[in-house]
Amino acid sequence: MNILVIDAQGGGIGRQVIPALKKACPEACVTAVGTNAMATAAMLKAGAQRGATGENAVRWAAQNADILIAPIALVLKDSMMGEITGDMAASVGSSRATRILVPTERCGTHVAGAHGVSMQALVEDAARQAAAMAAGA
Repeated sequence: MNILVIDAQGGGIGRQVIPALKKACPEACVTAVGTNAMATAAMLKAGAQRGATGENAVRWAAQNADILIAPIALVLKDSMMGEITGDMAASVGSSRATRILVPTERCGTHVAGAHGVSMQALVEDAARQAAAMAAGA
């Protein structure tokens, strides 16, 4: 089972998701892809087995993952202060992987029902969902 975690900016969400994911689903191969080197480094430090950086890495990895976990901003062109290109957003949106999107309000998009939920709770839920999907595969 190849689980892909994509993040941008400083990789803070991915850095939280990866340890929770490794705890919930220790047998999974976790790949980290950052839109920049800082995000990738943070996720590798958090325990991802492999990592890559940049637009082409996002595009390639999104098409080769079984499960994809990312902030919701990864499907929104020009989000994260312009870091997310149209090709990145399209690649995540059209991936054959099952997508688990972590809602954040920092990208100017609000998700009904997610207001007031802590990032820790969202991260743990994403890890639980991925583990359940991996177990059923």
